[in-house]
Amino acid sequence: MRTEIAIIGAGPAGLLLGHLLQNQGIETLILERHTRDYVLGRIRAGILEHGTREILNQAGVGQRMEAEGLVHEGVELCFDGTRLRIDFRDLVGREVMAYGQTEVTQDLMAARDASGALSVYEAEDVTLHDFAGSRPMVSYRKDGARHEVACDFIAGCDGFHGPSRHAVPAGAIEVFERIYPFGWLGVLVDQPPVATELIYTHHPRGFALCSMRSRARSRYYVQCPLEDHVDAWPDARFWDELRRRLPPATAEALRTGPAIEKSIAPLRSFVAEPLRFGRLFLAGDAAHIVPPTGAKGLNLAASDVCYLAAALTEHYREKSDAGLDAYSARALRRVWKAERFSWWMTTLLHQFPDASPFERRLQHAEFGHLAGSRFAQASLADNYTGLPL
Repeated sequence: MRTEIAIIGAGPAGLLLGHLLQNQGIETLILERHTRDYVLGRIRAGILEHGTREILNQAGVGQRMEAEGLVHEGVELCFDGTRLRIDFRDLVGREVMAYGQTEVTQDLMAARDASGALSVYEAEDVTLHDFAGSRPMVSYRKDGARHEVACDFIAGCDGFHGPSRHAVPAGAIEVFERIYPFGWLGVLVDQPPVATELIYTHHPRGFALCSMRSRARSRYYVQCPLEDHVDAWPDARFWDELRRRLPPATAEALRTGPAIEKSIAPLRSFVAEPLRFGRLFLAGDAAHIVPPTGAKGLNLAASDVCYLAAALTEHYREKSDAGLDAYSARALRRVWKAERFSWWMTTLLHQFPDASPFERRLQHAEFGHLAGSRFAQASLADNYTGLPL
């Protein structure tokens, strides 16, 4: 088999890249190790930057998003009882949208099905070959048979644990990483959100977040120790702990119910450099991870593949490799700005178990500066709604 671009991973990064390239008449094959239902069942982020929304609309896959997504013109921070609303529309003239990553994935899958482009699910033992040369190839196993795919380029959109980044020789890649000493215990519940916008809370007992997926489905989080296990958090304990951390009026308005999904996610900052290795390009979580505090993971994946799709289109349409040569540096400039913002939000809003009294005072000073400075609030709004692509 032969294709122009072999894409590893059928998450939103791989599917969006495939769709953008198919729109330009560039042939793609997507390989995914999991089942289609497994990919659609993953619970992930739900906040789309202004620019991500534009990318999806321009790609022709934003109709359901525009009909069902919830536009947020601001966000609320609550720091030890002091409440502060950041008004995105007033400060920077933009907004974000609550629309779950699962819904984005579903829309992109439907568009790929309609295009007739090929996706192979349950592709086992995916292996990348010869991407340092001029004839890269990907092999995989399906239904007991071995298959080989010759291609011009390989796009590694297969997440943190996928084979693409791990195929790169150790000496060719540099990794920057920070592991945070806590996790997020998240609960998905079929109840209306407690507020129309997200509420981020810093509390002596730990961080909490009130988020949503739709007008009828909510997502809530509490900071917990890394060593905790979901089994130690029955629903009643979770709701009691969440109420303790929320402002009293919000806690009283909270509507609870049986958790339809519950998980603990560790927090990590991670960047691999560079993002190009011959004819292999990394994008999305294969290249970088951000803590979810800044709502940047899906949005960074979208900007990566937007840059990569434009560069590949330039290669085929204009016979120029300038975009491909610039891809890594261009994407990483935006990645590191998002890493900085996500680190800052995480540092501001969480309780660090080893924090000194000095560091805790700095947190209070940082929030005080934010609350008293329109310029600081505008910086938060600028970063949260999305820096220019």
